[in-house]
Amino acid sequence: MKRPVLGLLLGSVVMAALAQAPTIDPKDDHKHMPPEGTSILFLTPHQRVATFRNVHLVGPVRKITAGGEVLALPENKTDLGDVPITVGERTLTVNDYFNTQSVGGLLVVKDGEIVYERYGLGNTEDTLWISFSVAKSIVSMLVGAAVQDGYIKSLDAKVTDYLPQLKNSSYDQSSIRNVLQMSSGVSWNEDYADRNSDVNQVTWQTTALYEYLRELPREHKPGDVFNYNTAETNLVGTLLRSAIGNNLATYLTDKIWKPFGMESHANWQLTESGGGEFGGCCISATLRDYARLGLFAMSNGTLKNGTKVLPDNWMKESTTPSKGYVGYGYFWWLYPGGDYHATGIYGQGIYVNPMQKIVIALHSAREVAYDPADAALQGAMFRSIAAYLGRSEEVAQRN
Repeated sequence: MKRPVLGLLLGSVVMAALAQAPTIDPKDDHKHMPPEGTSILFLTPHQRVATFRNVHLVGPVRKITAGGEVLALPENKTDLGDVPITVGERTLTVNDYFNTQSVGGLLVVKDGEIVYERYGLGNTEDTLWISFSVAKSIVSMLVGAAVQDGYIKSLDAKVTDYLPQLKNSSYDQSSIRNVLQMSSGVSWNEDYADRNSDVNQVTWQTTALYEYLRELPREHKPGDVFNYNTAETNLVGTLLRSAIGNNLATYLTDKIWKPFGMESHANWQLTESGGGEFGGCCISATLRDYARLGLFAMSNGTLKNGTKVLPDNWMKESTTPSKGYVGYGYFWWLYPGGDYHATGIYGQGIYVNPMQKIVIALHSAREVAYDPADAALQGAMFRSIAAYLGRSEEVAQRN
């Protein structure tokens, strides 16, 4: 069974090298912005880089505001470029990964210090870059904040208790917990490459989205089967808005962005002008603030002054394997051993290793939205860096 997988992985590395995204001076981004109405899933390489840096030019956004004391990230840098990444029977290096996977930025934080930071594609530490489904994991933490604040009483409440627009549909039986675990039981096709799939056919405007989802049939009992569904993250987003009586960007600003010490403003793309934020996409933020979000998760949402933004053990609960799929929690992807990550298409990521106190943040503009081989390589890169730093720490302690 290993050889076909290895073939896919090596093929992915070769293709990535051929399709490496271009380096573009940000001053020239306007020359490469796509025509209005172009799907973000079907951009040219130049359009992809320019768009990922300028989501605010593509559609309406709501600002996530920084302010107050910034969480310092002291630098204690080391060269991780030669760290080996084992993929099947092939070994690459972090340098190889950076040079073949269209990386816009790679940042490694250990014990609260930046140990590695590198940018590509014309990006800098000030670049706001699209997160795609990394936003899902942020929404998950906002749900935890709403539970802590008493806006949501139980994750076992039905989705339709907060979204009555979906009553008398397949969602009548689905709980908030079911949707957080991507196991609502409702039919959905998330194939990004298929123009006829649900994810490419649905209209993301809120009312139209409800109408589309109301017509979807039920395939499984809620909670039993994992089925990745970006639209349901938008449901959680609108459910959260209903519960807190506010927009998500303001709630994120007030609960996490300002009090935890994010350094830069960020943007959250809206489903329509003046409407709600995309629950499943897309927050645009700097790489360093991506890393701070990982540190916030690793702290279980505890602020510097001891204030608990999230309930006790929320992140442990969020990163416990679900019945539908052991590799998924509450909008977080899980590895065996307790490390976990937020992931977005085209190679976005926040990796959290609580045991070793490591956070890795990644910006990318890969050629393909999602390829299992690319995802496996990205995961191997995260875990290889963590393993290397863990071994280095052990050696230092022995000496």
